[in-house]
Amino acid sequence: MMNIGIRLHDTAPGTLEERLSFAAKQGFTCEHLALSKAVSGFRMEEAPRRLDQELADRVKEAHRQAGLSCAVLGCYLNLADPDAESREKTREIYRAHLRFAPLCGAGVVGTETPANPKSVFSKPAPEDEDAFRLFIDSLRPVIRHAEEAGAVLAVEPVWSHIVSTPARAERMLEEIRSDHLKIILDAVNLISPAAADRADDIVAEAIRRLGDQVRVLHMKDYVLKPDGTMDACACGTGNMRYERLLRFAKERKLPMTLENTVPENAEAARLHLEKIAETV
Repeated sequence: MMNIGIRLHDTAPGTLEERLSFAAKQGFTCEHLALSKAVSGFRMEEAPRRLDQELADRVKEAHRQAGLSCAVLGCYLNLADPDAESREKTREIYRAHLRFAPLCGAGVVGTETPANPKSVFSKPAPEDEDAFRLFIDSLRPVIRHAEEAGAVLAVEPVWSHIVSTPARAERMLEEIRSDHLKIILDAVNLISPAAADRADDIVAEAIRRLGDQVRVLHMKDYVLKPDGTMDACACGTGNMRYERLLRFAKERKLPMTLENTVPENAEAARLHLEKIAETV
């Protein structure tokens, strides 16, 4: 059986408990929890004081009652902010999430590597060495804290971000050698509009370079628009082929969470993946 989940904030609106119940009723077995989007009144800047044992107990019990696991605790903030003070405040929020993850039962703390719009690099961020060095230098103390907390930070490469390719993600892992730094593989996020005709090759390279370090898959689809841009959409509503990804997920017994769904199509997206998985 595939372990397929959903971003909790993509379910029908409600309390944490109501959203988990709704996800379970749609047949999901895990979820991606972004607290600021799924828990009313939660603000990320308050994480250092809000992420305590009491909230962890509530989150853990709610998952137990619903029969779901938390595959990803989201903390998608910018570790490459050029402002040192802002960067340190961001790292403190990451530290809070990494302390919280083992308490609430989350598998990994998930993040991406966007470049700050105010940054001025000599090249676009995906190619710029200064951007990469800034990110790595900011990431090191976060990973040390992950090690102390017994938590895992999982980075999600995106073609337009600093960690933009499987090769760059592999380099990140080589520079910071730690069992507490892993990968979230979102194949669509690695496919730029210009590279859509090489989508399967990109997926194959990602699995070859990063496979042993992947802990979660994010699953969505994409469509190319006439103007050459790309829109993400629910699985089964675009051009993505999933056979290679699903074979990889089955072999490694990896959890996966859907993205870009709405309550009306989320179950159909899950069923679409499960039907393909039966054939690989």
